[in-house]
Amino acid sequence: MTSVQVEQHGKTPGEGTRGEGDGEGYHRALGARQIQMIAIGGAIGTGLFLGAGKAISKAGPSLILAYAIAGLVIFFIMRALGELLMYRPVSGSFSDYAREFLGPFWGYATGWTYWLFWVVTGITEVTAAAKYMSYWTDDSFPQWAYALIFTVILYGANLISVKLFGELEFWFSMVKVTAIVGMILICAGILTIGFSDAAATASVSNLWNDGGFFPKGIGGTLMTLQIVMFAFLAVELVGVTAGESKDPEKTLPKAINTVPWRIAVFYVGALVMILSVVPWTHFQPGVSPFVAAFERMGLGVGAAIVNFVVLTAALSSCNSGMYSTGRMLRDLALNGQGPKMFTRLTKSGTPLIGTTFSAALMLVGVWINYVAPGKAFDYVVSFATISGMWAWIMILVCQIKYRAKADRGELPRSPFRAPGAPWTSWFSLLFIGMVIVMMGVDKDSRVSLYCAPLWGLLLGVSYLVLKSRNPQGAAFNKVSRPAPVTASAASAASSESAESTPSS
Repeated sequence: MTSVQVEQHGKTPGEGTRGEGDGEGYHRALGARQIQMIAIGGAIGTGLFLGAGKAISKAGPSLILAYAIAGLVIFFIMRALGELLMYRPVSGSFSDYAREFLGPFWGYATGWTYWLFWVVTGITEVTAAAKYMSYWTDDSFPQWAYALIFTVILYGANLISVKLFGELEFWFSMVKVTAIVGMILICAGILTIGFSDAAATASVSNLWNDGGFFPKGIGGTLMTLQIVMFAFLAVELVGVTAGESKDPEKTLPKAINTVPWRIAVFYVGALVMILSVVPWTHFQPGVSPFVAAFERMGLGVGAAIVNFVVLTAALSSCNSGMYSTGRMLRDLALNGQGPKMFTRLTKSGTPLIGTTFSAALMLVGVWINYVAPGKAFDYVVSFATISGMWAWIMILVCQIKYRAKADRGELPRSPFRAPGAPWTSWFSLLFIGMVIVMMGVDKDSRVSLYCAPLWGLLLGVSYLVLKSRNPQGAAFNKVSRPAPVTASAASAASSESAESTPSS
């Protein structure tokens, strides 16, 4: 089997090449089993388990359609990412592609924005986890204390090794998958056999009773798009694992191609079943629809089990945040767009300082849980959505740029080409634009659009300051160079592209 080449970054003194075929210093310790579960876990998180309650109350059964259409867009985004990953798999992923195809500033902005997204998401998820604990403790233990405990535990786990991170994600995801499949089977049993307290009112007709399939109108459905897209955030995390995958040429395409059935089963299928068994009018914002459904069925033990599952979902996402933030900071530092101290790795191949810095900022979530435990989740969801969607926008724009160059023979063609591109990429960009417009209409999420320009201004000013200090630095001057690619990608390219020598 042909090994996958990875772009060689400049190394700091004492930094060796560790792991098989890896020039970035990371250990290639994530196997196919773990990559698959990271991909699945990225699509199942707090947005579904907690955020769906608010979305159901806003849109009713039509939320199912919103998830289906948004899921199609997510598949287009992931296939665009897959095309780029097979062209050049690197741990920097989105920021590296933005740096190559759009210029140094865009790589700088993308790297720091994706880092901020995961810091904010970590705050969101640890807040949700702390909130889930109140199901058992009834506020006898402060919510902020749970947030602190979870942050410290996950931080410690991420410092040990990437293999431990992968194992944690594998089992977190296994719990989530098992729970959703179990929920679907129980609901199917209620609809067909007729057991539990909900049997008397359980019917597929609940999907169009109580005001029809669109009880709040099309506008109500559109207003849930922010919540829907938030639920899918982190599905692109599989791209960040490229530099630490044992066999990215095989595992990454396989993981990406599972996106359609994951969305069909875990989102559309689960919601169809839940809303058939329990009428949509019984769901409340801020309450997990899975927990509410079990309580409505009279299965108290089941509700406790599901609450444990959604707790693991939140911890899983926070764990992913700890993992990705350190890698993004290191990628920025390796490219001269971040402090050099972030380049340091431990003997186990983990970016110690970058992970520590990010975890320290996630402790802001503890403070938010202390001053406003009731609204902590809503405060950060909107900003997490807009910053996370920036990564999707960069993926799509870079894929469009890359495809154009590959079609002209300037770069080798990827062996994993996105179907329907570039038209599917343009469609996805328009859809994301519509979501941003809907966020501007919604007064609850509008604050994130006020924060985004301020963040953009901060990035612009900081970039200019750094560039003024080192105007001739490679980090601030676009260098045109074809990157190393897989052997299968090279064979698919024209002979002229395949035989050309990358410029220094």
